[in-house]
Amino acid sequence: MSSPVINPNGTLKGKVAVVTGASRGIGEAICARLAMEGARVVASARTAESGESRLPGTLHDTVDRLRRAGAEAAFIKADLALAADRERLIDETEALFGPVDILINNAAITYFMPVVDFTEKRFKLMMEVQVYAPFHLSQLVLPSMIERGSGSIVNISSPAGIHPKPPYQGGRGGTVYGLCKAALERFTTGLASEVQANGIAVNVVSPGLVDTPGVAVHGLINEQSKDRVQPIEYIAEAVYQLAKADPASMTGRVDYAEPLLKELGLEPSALI
Repeated sequence: MSSPVINPNGTLKGKVAVVTGASRGIGEAICARLAMEGARVVASARTAESGESRLPGTLHDTVDRLRRAGAEAAFIKADLALAADRERLIDETEALFGPVDILINNAAITYFMPVVDFTEKRFKLMMEVQVYAPFHLSQLVLPSMIERGSGSIVNISSPAGIHPKPPYQGGRGGTVYGLCKAALERFTTGLASEVQANGIAVNVVSPGLVDTPGVAVHGLINEQSKDRVQPIEYIAEAVYQLAKADPASMTGRVDYAEPLLKELGLEPSALI
């Protein structure tokens, strides 16, 4: 891995990047990787201060990490289940740094339970945050991207979006999560086809199994899965590569982090 430093003249110099779900885990790592290439980063999530979540990590922590390394960064607390917060996130970003060049839709809220037990409230909340929020945020940033003839949207998905195959052996209640991710992937490819001519790339990338606070709380790492745990640098690097992608040659893709890096002949960079 290369040395983790901020390059103010990197490939994303002057670009404004919004990363949702950025108080910890994958979102925080993506913020770091984009900042390393000179992007001005706005981190967003519901948890700004300690004590606001049962999970470790806050927006303050993320932005402090970036600023200590020399990055230009800020955070905007937002609940992506609320349309007004989504609109405020983009408005305040534009007021701080200017129009959004890169949108990373990473935020998620997830419940694992069988369909027979799934409540309407939880179903609607998952759809709002994981499907409609990326749709709405894209609507908010696209007019400026189209006007300027450039931009990048990267949506974070999951292998859960792949259809189960027989022999069926039961599941751990991931049907609604998979539904959300499958919808997000179809939205991505459809939008890519609409805006490629406008110079805008729209792609999906899925991580492998990454040891994050969210993964831990759902107990996804166990004796059967522990050998599949992947360093967080892989997803951060894959997102960066798609964030700088040329829409003429790399758009509408549904990729997984490690295979994408192998295709490009790259190793992930260490993070600041």
